Amino acid sequence: MSIRYSQDFKDSLVKLHQEGRSLKSLAEEFGPSKDSIAIWVKQATPIMIKQLEKRLAILEEENEILSRIA
Repeated sequence: MSIRYSQDFKDSLVKLHQEGRSLKSLAEEFGPSKDSIAIWVKQATPIMIKQLEKRLAILEEENEILSRIA
């Protein structure tokens, strides 16, 4: 029987990994396998890219507005 982890739990481990924690240390401390955490990290990447692209578009628009003012 496999354990079901909440999305918040998965997201927190993904964030810790992105901040520099190794898959091994996360697996040892929190319980899921390294492979499971690696899958969560891979699945989170497209979402993060979309969020970053959206933020970039906002910043570029703000920069353009500020350039016109100056």
